[in-house]
Amino acid sequence: MLSPKKTKFRKYHRGRMKGKIFLDKVIFGDFALQSLEPGWITSRQIEAARRVITRYAKKGGKLWIRVFPDKPITFRAAETRMGSGKGNVEYWVAVIKPGKILYEILGVSEQIAKYSLKTAGYKMPVKTRIIFKK
Repeated sequence: MLSPKKTKFRKYHRGRMKGKIFLDKVIFGDFALQSLEPGWITSRQIEAARRVITRYAKKGGKLWIRVFPDKPITFRAAETRMGSGKGNVEYWVAVIKPGKILYEILGVSEQIAKYSLKTAGYKMPVKTRIIFKK
């Protein structure tokens, strides 16, 4: 699973999901998976989608993952009393805004790219679409 080696702080606030990304373009590949709504994507979901894309692309093709989970999410242990601080870090998430490019792929046919990105989109907790390089 992806996680940062080092962060400035051990635990972060949850924050708010607001704002959009207006001009996120396909830079590296020919096809890309773009988010359409805000949300958090866990490192497990990023890895699951990566596996799906690489499985269908076989050995041809190059994949770029354009998101990285750098926000720690903490849980309190079950049935603990109030107080005594924030819980332990359980997993890491990437904060996604509408318009963010998640994955890019190059070197495979359009049919394979569409199918693999569509299947990877099913693994995501946000709505996605496939876009092409202009």
